Amino acid sequence: MTKVARPKPHPLAVPRKPQGQATRGKTAQNRLRRVDNFLVLYDPGLIRRRTGDFRHAFFVDLGFGEEATTSLESVRCLRRLNPTLPVLGVEIDPERVANALPCAGDGVDFRLGGFNVPLLTNEQGQQETVRAIRAFNVLRQYDQSQVDDAYCQMISSILPGGLLIEGTSDPRGSLWVANIVRRSTTGEISWYPEWLVFSTNFRTAFNPAAFQAILPKNYIHQMISGQPIYAFFDAWKQAARHTISMSSWGNRAWFSAAADWLAQSGMTVCITKRWLNRGYLLVKIEP
Repeated sequence: MTKVARPKPHPLAVPRKPQGQATRGKTAQNRLRRVDNFLVLYDPGLIRRRTGDFRHAFFVDLGFGEEATTSLESVRCLRRLNPTLPVLGVEIDPERVANALPCAGDGVDFRLGGFNVPLLTNEQGQQETVRAIRAFNVLRQYDQSQVDDAYCQMISSILPGGLLIEGTSDPRGSLWVANIVRRSTTGEISWYPEWLVFSTNFRTAFNPAAFQAILPKNYIHQMISGQPIYAFFDAWKQAARHTISMSSWGNRAWFSAAADWLAQSGMTVCITKRWLNRGYLLVKIEP
C-alpha cells in the first residue's frame, strides 16, 4: 500500500489572508451540541465516509470563539461515527488560535483563518479536504450584501456532496435556526438551502416568534410582508394557535401538531416523527 504524505502545517500557517471579521467569541459549553446531534442524524454517511478524498477530510468548526470548547465537543460527538475524523477549528483572531493550540493533537488542529478556510498542500501537491463546515453565530454581524460571498467562499472549500450548516443560536443553544447547504456533486459553487432547520430542546414554551430573532442572516432582513419567510412565520403562528390544545400534553406534542397543521395547509415541511420528536422542524422556503 502506498503511503500518502500528509501536510505538516505550522500551527498558524495560513495560505491566504483570512476573510472575515472577529466575532464576540462568546460560546457556552454545550451551546452547539444539538447542532452536532442533528448532523449525526441528518447525514451519518458523510461523517463516516473514509474513501477517496474523504479519507482525511475535515469537519470544520468555523469561528470557534475564545475557547476550543465547541470544536472539542464536536470531536467527542462525531467520532462516535468516525473514530479517526479530523477536526479543524478556524478563527480569525490570532490570540484565540494560540489559546486553543494546547488542545490540538490526535487529528484535531486549530488555525488562523476565515471564510476562505486555511487548507494546506503537502510536498506532493495534495491539498487537504473538507467534508462539512459548521459556521454558527458568525454571519450575524455582517451586512446582508456580504452573505453570498461568504457562502461561496465556504462552499468552495467543501468536497462535492459535502455540507455547510450555517446559522444562529441563542446563548445556551436551546433554540437555533440554520441553513443546510450541500455542495453540488458536480462541484458547482452556488448555494440554496436543502432545508431551513428550526431547533428547540423543549425547555421553554413553544413559541414560533422566538425563532425570529435568531434567523440566519439571509432571512433576518426579509421578515416583511410579501416575503416567503414572513409568510412562513405567519402560517406557523396560526398553526400554533390552532393546535394550542395539544400544549396540555407538553411542548413536544404541541410542536409536532403545529408542524402537521403546517403540512396540511400546504407548507413544505418534514413531518417525519424522528425529527419532530427531537425538536427539529425542517422547512423549505421558496425563493
